[in-house]
Amino acid sequence: IDLYWDKTWFKEQQVVFEYQLHLARELDLPVIIHSRESLPEIFSILRRHHYPMKGIFHCFPSNEEDAARATDLGFMLGIGGVVTFKNSRLGEVILKTGLSHLVLETDAPYLAPVPYRGKRNESSYIPLIARKIAEIFSTDIKIIEQTTTNNALKLFNLYPST
Repeated sequence: IDLYWDKTWFKEQQVVFEYQLHLARELDLPVIIHSRESLPEIFSILRRHHYPMKGIFHCFPSNEEDAARATDLGFMLGIGGVVTFKNSRLGEVILKTGLSHLVLETDAPYLAPVPYRGKRNESSYIPLIARKIAEIFSTDIKIIEQTTTNNALKLFNLYPST
């Protein structure tokens, strides 16, 4: 649900979101949630559904309380370039949330991490995000890579061939 520019189609967005939640439940698929200026509305809709859910809050945009709400409902937090921004509080949020609830992502072509901020974003910048998260957690980047990859594999029910 995106209410950033315009709320004209809010009712329609709600209907479509509810339908997507229904499909995800029926097909046992994760839900990827795009939220812009709409977390209270999204949480309200999610609370009305009394079944286990899984998915990602894409480009997680909020605070520790909302992170806890999302993870309590079974969702991961999608962490991208914003975590590398100088004045971002996202590092504090994810430190309190824990690695077990994080996946790495881009918002390509937007929100490129530092030092590419303001330029076109791309997937090849994911290691910069992982490096920043390793700094935040005071751990080795390999731990971040392994944990966030495993989180994604589990969420999407994907397992590498051996």
